[in-house]
Amino acid sequence: MSYIRKKAIEGIKVGDTFSVSRTFTEHDVLLFADISRDYNPVHFDDRFANVKKLDGRICHGLLVASLVTEIGGQIGWFASGMKFRFRKPVYFGDTIKCDLVVTSIDDRGHARAEGVFTNQDRVTVLECVITGFIPGAEEKQVMKAMISEGDPTNKIITPGKEIP
Repeated sequence: MSYIRKKAIEGIKVGDTFSVSRTFTEHDVLLFADISRDYNPVHFDDRFANVKKLDGRICHGLLVASLVTEIGGQIGWFASGMKFRFRKPVYFGDTIKCDLVVTSIDDRGHARAEGVFTNQDRVTVLECVITGFIPGAEEKQVMKAMISEGDPTNKIITPGKEIP
């Protein structure tokens, strides 16, 4: 079970912070392109990237932004909005860390969180604001049952480690 899922079952509070990181590879970009059908040459051709004044081919912005969905998925966050600000390119081999802090929760469980994505040099590459609903009492009970069954659909068992 991930520490994020455990915290979700205990109850999310304003000020809670969650972090995940990932090193993005050329293979990730190829897979994402096939799923998203985004074949922008900036991801595939060095000449095109150079014309754009980049240091090489770059990762899809939404691929990098998907780090926040890892956190949301472990929480059981039911998203209603996502806003991204792409600040710097992410290159193959970059390790990106997403730090997400819960900034508000109303009495209906509607929450807001802000995220900052930084690379291995601690440069901010992306910022986000997400809104949606955090798990209520019934959802937390279901998540507890899932955990007692071994959480078979959840490949994240500890921060940064996946079931093979």
